[in-house]
Amino acid sequence: MNRVMIIGCGGAGKSTLARKLGEKTGLPVVHLDQIYWEPGNWQHLEKPVFERRLAVELEKPRWILDGNFNRTIEVRLERCDTVIYLDFPRLVCLKNWLGRVIQNWGHHRPDMTPGCSEWIDPEFVKWIWNFNKQNRARYYGLLNDARDKQVVILKSRRQVHKFLDSL
Repeated sequence: MNRVMIIGCGGAGKSTLARKLGEKTGLPVVHLDQIYWEPGNWQHLEKPVFERRLAVELEKPRWILDGNFNRTIEVRLERCDTVIYLDFPRLVCLKNWLGRVIQNWGHHRPDMTPGCSEWIDPEFVKWIWNFNKQNRARYYGLLNDARDKQVVILKSRRQVHKFLDSL
């Protein structure tokens, strides 16, 4: 495991897993949210700027990348050797997201760009609610075709803890 890609619904725990996996393995952690959002008030970078920043990270020999950004999944999948898919139910993700918002209200999380503070965004709630319906089949298709990759699918916190304990 030198290049790890973590995907899954918002609120599934991608960033938390990335941090814990980084602590266990010594791999550097890259949160895609940090290279996508400009500092301050949820302004995203222009597409070419984000893609250049991502390309720089992908060229590095070792990393953990957490985040979805569907338009870049194929390029990240090409470069990784391990994919971890957190395939959690939407109610679990919504509950986790709401807890995260309450815990970090008015502040940015360590895995976010400064100035991008937690808030309740109805569009994000809708995105979480529809995530599995809109993405699950595609993700499983991509993972089934990723024959040269180590694919880890985790469907519960318990499985995440077992996975981390096995390293």
